[in-house]
Amino acid sequence: MSDDLTRPVRLRPLDLLRLGAGGLRTRPLRAFLSALGIAVGIATMVVVVGIPASGRLALDRELSALGVNLLLAQAKFDERTQRLPPVPEEADAMVARIGPVTAAAAVANTSASIRRTDAVPPERGSGITVLAARPGLMPVIGAGVASGEFLTETSSALPVVVLGDKAATLLGITDVSRQRPVVWINDRWFTVTGVLAPAPLAPEVERAALVGWQAAKTWLGFTGHPTTVYVRAAESQVEQVRKVLAATVFAERPSSVVVSRPSDALAAKRITDTAFSGLFLGLAGVALLVGGVGVANTMVVSVLERRREIGLRRALGSTRGQVRGQFLTESALLCLGGGLAGVLLGTLGTVGYALSRGWPADIPPAALGLGVGGALLIGVLAGLYPAVRASLLTPTEALATP
Repeated sequence: MSDDLTRPVRLRPLDLLRLGAGGLRTRPLRAFLSALGIAVGIATMVVVVGIPASGRLALDRELSALGVNLLLAQAKFDERTQRLPPVPEEADAMVARIGPVTAAAAVANTSASIRRTDAVPPERGSGITVLAARPGLMPVIGAGVASGEFLTETSSALPVVVLGDKAATLLGITDVSRQRPVVWINDRWFTVTGVLAPAPLAPEVERAALVGWQAAKTWLGFTGHPTTVYVRAAESQVEQVRKVLAATVFAERPSSVVVSRPSDALAAKRITDTAFSGLFLGLAGVALLVGGVGVANTMVVSVLERRREIGLRRALGSTRGQVRGQFLTESALLCLGGGLAGVLLGTLGTVGYALSRGWPADIPPAALGLGVGGALLIGVLAGLYPAVRASLLTPTEALATP
């Protein structure tokens, strides 16, 4: 019977939680400020992970809409002859005969200059490239017409021009629905019949003025040799088409043709745009460290202020392990609350930013789990020393504190 009376009562987990929460309720403002540091660090981490993930998801959707099966075969400038290789005029037609190829269209740099009027000196040209283009170019590069109309089989032989999105802005011509302005190309007026919508996978077309193939031969001294061939292929066969594309475009010298995949370049650009994510993760780590130090400081002060409470509990039979558990639980609850608040703030920040950019919000579940788990771990580590210090106090030492 005497053994039962002297044996310490085992605290249930629920009792331990109540004890830990009681210490936080008695000092709410201090607890809030300590948890705030943890919340800021966790929120920063969630935002740094969530925003790039949302950007990548938006990019994936954008590429899926545009098509990731676009290949680009470009004639490479010959350093020896100081000119582009004479790619056969029918190169796009030959490429279209490859089995998995669904569409192909060519353009060629005419080396012509374009100016808004003939009064502008040649040396002060717009810097816009004038390209000879086939009528079937638009669906191949995944672009559309913002105003007017694109080249047709009939208009390709006439002195008309279609401006790319950025080229139109440079020339001050963004709408041709009401009137057809004219521009000066080499020594002749050309009528602007269309303005293209943005074409993310073909930025060189956005910055160009497009004239018909036959019109370029007639008035611009164009020789008929393509400089770029755009190719659409079955998505599952893109790599196979890529291997034979250079030889198909220019069988005599395949090495003078460079084959690329614009969607890869676009993805690489987006990755470069998020290169500072590592830096921000480092800042989040610093914020968590500062928050952990703040929690540790709060717990140390709490132990000093509650020495009499600790002594009384020890005198009534609480073991050192129970005192340790109480303060560890208090620290863990403090950081867990900060972690949950940080996850909520980080989620709201990520969703708000994604909506402002027109992106779908995407927050990896691992980031949320890591945020809560990391906060809990910080709470345990931050509360370990104060908890051990509290458990080492003897009842007489603690009660003797003035």
